Amino acid sequence: MDGVIYTIVAIVLFIVVLGGIVLVHELGHYLTAKALGVRVLEFGIGFPPRARVLRSKGETLWTLNWLPIGGFVRLEGEDGDAADDPRSFAAKPLRVRLVILVAGVAMNIALAFVLFFLIALLATPVFGVRIGQIEPESPAQAAGLSVGDEIFSVAGERFDLFGGRSVQQALRGHAGQTVEIGVRHADGTQTTASATLRPAADTSPTRGALGVGQLEQTYEYVGHDIGTSAGIAGSELGRWGGLIISGLGQLIDGLIKDPTAPPPASGPIGIAVSLADIFLSVGPVVTLYVAGILSVNLGVVNILPFPPLDGGRSAVLIIKRLFGARVSLRAERLTYAVGFVFLIAFILWISGFDIARLGAAP
Repeated sequence: MDGVIYTIVAIVLFIVVLGGIVLVHELGHYLTAKALGVRVLEFGIGFPPRARVLRSKGETLWTLNWLPIGGFVRLEGEDGDAADDPRSFAAKPLRVRLVILVAGVAMNIALAFVLFFLIALLATPVFGVRIGQIEPESPAQAAGLSVGDEIFSVAGERFDLFGGRSVQQALRGHAGQTVEIGVRHADGTQTTASATLRPAADTSPTRGALGVGQLEQTYEYVGHDIGTSAGIAGSELGRWGGLIISGLGQLIDGLIKDPTAPPPASGPIGIAVSLADIFLSVGPVVTLYVAGILSVNLGVVNILPFPPLDGGRSAVLIIKRLFGARVSLRAERLTYAVGFVFLIAFILWISGFDIARLGAAP
């Protein structure tokens, strides 16, 4: 694909997917603040500078801004001022302010659940591989497989989006065993072939257990009932939440030990490239699945007790309640400013590795 078109696809997907996830996050703050009686001064689509005012009627100013990534909500008294105004954020009880702060995280988790649920309900991709080459005297040849055959199951296991395994991983997992392989021929007929796979000691990164190559990924779509889909969505939330928390631990550990080593994560540039690759290779359904993962990620990251994230702002409010007047408004604002600087520095650091990966790509 032409590099210019690929770049446009990556930028558009980044704005639509990540920007949409951030907007949903901010919508959580907006709706909760309105429901709990806090005046919302502005709901901004994108980040300043401001391009135009979309709607100025009522107490909330709706604006469109020039940086088209996500958005923001500006609340009366969120910086600690106007504490004497009963509709100010600063005037509300601690529990109300905490609910408003975590509402964005809740919306991200809800969005991820809805995306996972709809994919499971309507269009779960089930993957297979089409054989492009068969090695002479290989288990595949002995089993009667042919070029053009599609492998869709191994030992009864199917490979859908939520399973976490591929055909190749399953074959290696059964190395040395005799397994039943589900095969779909070029004419659409399906059969089962029995293959005795190579032992693990006889395999390598370039020599598989079955002896097939030039594999082309295939996929079809299946649906599940409502109960199963809800269970899958809940399971995916838990699985990805755990993986993201584990990954954050690895990221922090690697940053402390060796800041020059590539981190096990991507920044904005890496995310845009990954979205383009996924969209162009396997289509919109898997792209929506990745959007769900990114929404979980935004929710988990935002609840961390690090200013100026929602979790950090919540922590500051709790500390202020514990220590009272000993925490000044000036100290609070300075904490947010320092945290923001560190956050921008971190994004720039991880983006540097994204650029390096692009430069190293063939």
